[in-house]
Amino acid sequence: MMKRAMALCLLLGSAAAAQAGDPPRFDVAITVDDLPAHGQLPPGTTRADIARRFLATLKAHHVAQAYGFVNARGLAEDPASDAVLTLWRQAGYPLANHSYSHLNLDGAPSLDAWQADVIAGEPALEQHMGKGDWHWLRFPNLSSGKDATRHDGAAAFLKRRGYRIASVSLAFEDWDYSDAYARCRAQGDDRMIAAMKRHYLAVVDQAIARAKANAQRVHGRPIPHVLLLHVGAWTADTLPDVMARLDAAGARYIPLAKAEADPAYAQAEALPGGGGIIERVAQAQGIALPAAPSPAPEIDLRQACRTPG
Repeated sequence: MMKRAMALCLLLGSAAAAQAGDPPRFDVAITVDDLPAHGQLPPGTTRADIARRFLATLKAHHVAQAYGFVNARGLAEDPASDAVLTLWRQAGYPLANHSYSHLNLDGAPSLDAWQADVIAGEPALEQHMGKGDWHWLRFPNLSSGKDATRHDGAAAFLKRRGYRIASVSLAFEDWDYSDAYARCRAQGDDRMIAAMKRHYLAVVDQAIARAKANAQRVHGRPIPHVLLLHVGAWTADTLPDVMARLDAAGARYIPLAKAEADPAYAQAEALPGGGGIIERVAQAQGIALPAAPSPAPEIDLRQACRTPG
């Protein structure tokens, strides 16, 4: 009996020690922008190929929900890319609105023009979502209106049409790598691709740590995060490593609505401007956040794998 008791104590002690070494829980809602098409295509790759790789990785990491935000103009430019939306829905993931043509609210000629662009994106969502909840809007470039009049007008318009705003607290700037990756794949420059990957994964590690620390600085507590990714070849091909890093950081994957229900999101959305919610609130409250360091060595992604001349 005593041996059994000692064995049980050792087992419980080992479990407690393992739990003590685990990182604190890190709630994250996964969202993916620019469906059906983001960035240039590497040779021999289709939009559907990218979607399949993306979805397989999310499923492997037990992501129950991942909203895909749609720019429906991509369907008109490449009707075959409708397969991306079909695959997304077959995976059980929902779709929502990113405006028809990715029109930036601040860059739009008028508020009316921007509203029309949002409305133009709705038929594709109605077709693919049926009775599902597609009434989420992701502002293109996370621009929600620097001018108070335009900001408030957009917010009132979205409320009238039944939209909720899908704000963001975490991003890895994956969009910066997309076209350089396609060029390097076309040239077979594996050395540059490996350097880009090292650089990007260092950015990922830094961004996760900064999001946690800055939430504490600004809100005085952990908050649930909304991660912004893009449905491009670069992001699909690096996603297994990214998800492994999120897992190691303690990520638990939650629905978008659960993350956005946190008061930190409404607080930021009431403010004119744009960008991530933590940075927006920090700026409004005069809270200085540490600058994000750039991983060494620097890589000029705009020039990477460009042919001279």
